[in-house]
Amino acid sequence: MSTDSFREMKAMTGPAAEGQLARPATTAQASDGGTLPDAGTGTIQPAGGGKKPVRRKGLSERNRPLWMLIPGGLLMFVIIVLPLFLGIYMSALNLDQYSLRKWVSAPFIGVGNFVEALTDSPLLHSVWLSVSYSLIAMIVTLPLGIAAAVATQNSFKGRAVIRSIFLIPYVLPSFVVATVWRTMFQPNGVVDSALGTFGMDAGLWLNGPQTYWTLILVQIWASWPFIYLLALSGLQSVDHEVHEASALDGALWWNKLRYVIFPYLKGPLALAFLIGMLHHINNFTLPFVLFGVPAPADVEVLPILTYVTSFQSFRFGLSAAMAFVSLVLIAIPLFIYLRAVKLDDAETPGGKK
Repeated sequence: MSTDSFREMKAMTGPAAEGQLARPATTAQASDGGTLPDAGTGTIQPAGGGKKPVRRKGLSERNRPLWMLIPGGLLMFVIIVLPLFLGIYMSALNLDQYSLRKWVSAPFIGVGNFVEALTDSPLLHSVWLSVSYSLIAMIVTLPLGIAAAVATQNSFKGRAVIRSIFLIPYVLPSFVVATVWRTMFQPNGVVDSALGTFGMDAGLWLNGPQTYWTLILVQIWASWPFIYLLALSGLQSVDHEVHEASALDGALWWNKLRYVIFPYLKGPLALAFLIGMLHHINNFTLPFVLFGVPAPADVEVLPILTYVTSFQSFRFGLSAAMAFVSLVLIAIPLFIYLRAVKLDDAETPGGKK
């Protein structure tokens, strides 16, 4: 259209026709003032103009994070889920050393292994041993760890050396810890000689009525630095101004410990208690090396009983049933803790409802 023709048309139709003629031919305007997608480019033009066009996300782009999770999900399936279902299937088989080669075609006995494990095996006795010794060890290690953390919180000369010494039992492997204590608890060993100087008869530590307390003692020595570390990290999170305010108010050390320190340590100590209990119940290396196999009946905890049933009695189906029962027992405190944390978040102002 020439310039003269445009001026003639503008004079005849007015400003409205001018705006329609000036509008680009490729962009459609919605009747309500909104926007419509451009047919030529596939983009959305903003109503006000001047803003960058927003590209419509395709289905594959929106689901890209899910696609990226597939390798990790497959790995977790192979490592965790598949062995779990295989173990559940094995627990329903009469699987022993004769049928192990063709274990898929082993006789199917349903819940027979679970019935035998709960009624005609030392499983419940092992459950009681595992839970009781773990609970006693945690009850003793909690105050030890808190006291060590409070004692080394403030700066003083030689604090780094003392902190390093405290961590020695934690950095040593369980195999080394059990070997050292096994040597010390031998008849006429270091422990017996030390007690003999005070006129005390120690007796048998590794094969006798004292084996249960031997296991608890070694477990406490090996695990209390874990509580110390978590308690120390909790104390580091306490605001320094809170300590100053309590000091200005003239708070005694017990009130300061009760109303200032313990509220900050409640969360870390609850987590430490749960992790410590699960670690003690699942600990196989320490009692296996300390007492050997077959272990005395007083220290035949769940991992030892499962090992003996599998690789000494060759009752693989029965041991799989025992392992599944152990898994359920371990999941109970974990579920309680997760439920408690969820309730705590709901009660916290600003927490998730």
